[in-house]
Amino acid sequence: MERDRSSSSSSDEEEDRRTLVPQNEVKSRHPFCAFEIGDLAARIRRGFWTSKRYLLAICLPLVLILLFFSLDLGSLFNGVSIVRADSPGDRMWESELQALYLLRNQQLGLLKLWNRTLSAAHPGSEASPSTPSVPSNSSNSTTSGKVVDLPQSFNSVSFEEFRSALLEQIKLNKQIQTTLLSPHRVGNTSSELSDDNMGFDLSGSGIDVCKKVERPKERKTIEWKPKKDRYLFAICLSGQMSNHLICLEKHMFFAALLGRTLILPSSKLDYQYDRVLDIDHINQCFDRKVVITFEEFYEMKKNKMRIDRFICYVASPPCYLDEEHTKRLEKLGISLGKIEAAWPEDAKLKTQKKRVVDDIMPKFLSDDEVLAIGDMFYADVEEEWVMQPGGPLDHKCKMVIQPSRLIILTAQRFVQTFLGSNYIALHFRRHGFLKFCNVKKESCFYPIPQAAECILRMVERANAPVIYLSTDAADSETNLLQSMVVFNDKPVPLVKRPDHNSAEKWDALLYRNHMGGDSQVEAMLDKTICALSNVFIGASGSTFTEDIIRLRGGWESASQCDEYLCQGELPNYIAELQ
Repeated sequence: MERDRSSSSSSDEEEDRRTLVPQNEVKSRHPFCAFEIGDLAARIRRGFWTSKRYLLAICLPLVLILLFFSLDLGSLFNGVSIVRADSPGDRMWESELQALYLLRNQQLGLLKLWNRTLSAAHPGSEASPSTPSVPSNSSNSTTSGKVVDLPQSFNSVSFEEFRSALLEQIKLNKQIQTTLLSPHRVGNTSSELSDDNMGFDLSGSGIDVCKKVERPKERKTIEWKPKKDRYLFAICLSGQMSNHLICLEKHMFFAALLGRTLILPSSKLDYQYDRVLDIDHINQCFDRKVVITFEEFYEMKKNKMRIDRFICYVASPPCYLDEEHTKRLEKLGISLGKIEAAWPEDAKLKTQKKRVVDDIMPKFLSDDEVLAIGDMFYADVEEEWVMQPGGPLDHKCKMVIQPSRLIILTAQRFVQTFLGSNYIALHFRRHGFLKFCNVKKESCFYPIPQAAECILRMVERANAPVIYLSTDAADSETNLLQSMVVFNDKPVPLVKRPDHNSAEKWDALLYRNHMGGDSQVEAMLDKTICALSNVFIGASGSTFTEDIIRLRGGWESASQCDEYLCQGELPNYIAELQ
């Protein structure tokens, strides 16, 4: 075998040499001589064929050009496709990727819905996710740091929410179909399936996720029938107007329990309540005189104004009165009786004990003409009873403590001018809130991008085109927030109440009655606009928010979508404490 391989190899080499030798011989030939006749004939033949090749190379393109124009061969190349970035193949690939992304979202949505149905079936499960709920009507001041417990009835998925989630999946499925069919569109026409049985009118679904919360048909109430010449002198000192209104509502509860007429504080010691509240409305709700102003009390008593007895609900400081406020009462011409605490032992406690009616009556019953019990904002007394929609008292109105008629009309005119019938109201508390929230167990101060995400989820859920923004935030914060609240590639306007402009007539009533520019009037106007909204997003821990929730509950404007901003979430970044 090796011999065969050797012989085969040598024969190949000999063949190669036979091929190469003539070329070498040509190079080694002597210069051409005129007397070499045989070689001349061979050269003539080789020159002729070389010239023929050159001639063919020149003529062939000319022939092709003549054929192209004579036979119109250019049309043959029209069917040849050139691959471009926007070719149907690329568009189809892109649409398929987008459809896969949407299908993934649909899967996540269905899994979320499934988990929520599991939470309804097994409420004790640790894996049950919490769902948005309507904010509680319990008071929660920026100074007390109370934790508001949300109603347990909203922790599971409702049938209406189930229907809404199902509708969203149907919409998403339709979007997936449209995406997959988009590469097959010709001009403005789409090759969508025209099966009548597959059609679904989304506009006629009849699903209202953010429907109004029905007011309980029955309330736990007591009658308010004041005894003749028996008064309860209201003292509210802590915090801003919202805190004082909560204090007044608790005073009204005590006045009803004790059978006394409530005396509103003087504007020299407190706010001018008759500018922001409808005092006549309060008395009309009970068909009797249950509330009088300090001026009316002064006219009755002239120079004999006296608080006969202080029985303080708050033990430390007694009645929440310090030396400065005591002097201011005396400057009003009021002589003060003995100040004593109902529960002196509470002075050692950091937080107020919960009290019920049976605890109150033995301590505060008195036959003195004018009684005072001090600031009641921090009083933890029958909270569920006091804070229920409509309040704890038996009356014929939706709300007892509500804005003045001028403020309500101005709010309605503002809504008609700027917002329309479908809007979300957002109370975006920022000033002083960073430090207040960060000392709480769960901070409530959210970075702007996170707040924007929470707001967009509500925009999608409520299907509202505009948001009313009630805020004390700086323009730098609200401008950033506005730039990030974009839904379906369209910015959702954040509408703030503008400064007075004589060309605009929505606030003419206030200025005509010399109420324009009053900070307390404007604050109550903000609350009223928020209370009239379809959906309300509040600031956890703010009594301003709690007063809006109280109004919405009484006016029956509260919706099942009402919640605190980013409810159930912690800020994604929290600064260290100082």
